[in-house]
Amino acid sequence: MTLRKFAGLGALLSIVMPSLAMAADEVAAPVLNSGDTAWMLTSTALVLFMTIPGLALFYGGMVRSKNILSVLMQCFAITGLISILWVIYGYSIAFDTTGMEQGVVNFNSFFGGMGKAFLAGVTPSSITGPAALFPEAVFITFQMTFAIITPALIVGAFAERMKFSAMLIFMGIWFTLVYAPIAHMVWSGNGGLMWDWGVLDFAGGTVVHINAGVAGLIACLVLGKRKGFPTTPMAPHNLGYTLMGAAMLWVGWFGFNAGSAAAANGTAGMAMLVTQIATAAAALGWMFAEWVTHGKPSALGIASGVVAGLVAITPAAGTVGPMGALVIGLAAGVVCFFCATTLKRKLGYDDSLDAFGVHGIGGILGAILTGVFAAPALGGFGTVTDIGAQVWIQIKGVGFTVIYTAIVTYVILKVLDAVMGLRVTEEEESVGLDLAQHNERGYNL
Repeated sequence: MTLRKFAGLGALLSIVMPSLAMAADEVAAPVLNSGDTAWMLTSTALVLFMTIPGLALFYGGMVRSKNILSVLMQCFAITGLISILWVIYGYSIAFDTTGMEQGVVNFNSFFGGMGKAFLAGVTPSSITGPAALFPEAVFITFQMTFAIITPALIVGAFAERMKFSAMLIFMGIWFTLVYAPIAHMVWSGNGGLMWDWGVLDFAGGTVVHINAGVAGLIACLVLGKRKGFPTTPMAPHNLGYTLMGAAMLWVGWFGFNAGSAAAANGTAGMAMLVTQIATAAAALGWMFAEWVTHGKPSALGIASGVVAGLVAITPAAGTVGPMGALVIGLAAGVVCFFCATTLKRKLGYDDSLDAFGVHGIGGILGAILTGVFAAPALGGFGTVTDIGAQVWIQIKGVGFTVIYTAIVTYVILKVLDAVMGLRVTEEEESVGLDLAQHNERGYNL
């Protein structure tokens, strides 16, 4: 009787155990989450919307009427160029982790491998994300939109005076040697230089805004001032376009920041909230600073304040609380206002559309204040327990990015200037880049 019981138990186990093993395998296998996938698809579209048409209109309205098409054309051409370079090798440079080891500094701490070149191994069933919950194809496209907008931001610094051909080659090389490596150092994971330092950059304060702002400053210095600057009036030709572009950037930025949670979760929700708070605070901060300083608030000022707030909250969006966002936004609005007006006039550089004054300064300010307000002691949701130590890490990340970007950008520009020339002729600049570079007019009256 006992033997019969054991025999029966053995038979039962022989049936149940394979089923349990199969169930365990099913639990262990990554399963796509449709909610996260839907949110990431939406975020990707929103971030692309930030460049075309958002940034294109924001910048296009600020230049003179003879140059509007050139700015729009540059944004569209950059979108096409970076999309292709991203799938050929950019994604691999930024996110291939071959050869990386936490705490070990080697070549792959700065520059990703080529294992993902031409998107090798990516299929419809490839899944990625913090918990492997959405298609890798979506992550690739989401990060592509970040890679697109970063060089497009630089356009604002040298608007109205750079040759279209030189611009295309510069952007391709800059993306390869500056953007993709910085993204790798900050976001690729264990073994990435700034990742191992502990630099907090939730959605691109360092990777996108400091990077683009510093590159823009170097570009405007290397190219020199526009003909007639600063004595000739160069007022924006259509502030309606600029306000519409700023509004599109504001809306699209929810994909930029909340999408960087890489999931439809509480972090995404808080990132959305703090983005709204900081942006509103910066818009008001710039507006009132201008009102007090110049006597009247301007449409261009509030639009610029909006972008300053969006920039400053970007590195902090996943770790700061609402009141931290309020402080960061107010600080960004006021500081960026004075840097884009008073500081620029005193130093005399011709940053046409204030790419450095808004993105460079706003990115630096936001990155440093992230180290303060990510602390739970100040209402943040990060893991910062020593504010001073984290602020030093943030400053170190900012300093490295500024120096690396400035040096490499300068070398690229000087080599291109020697080989093919960067700037249009004085006659072409007088006629306007729309006609001189594209044989078209933005307005045919």
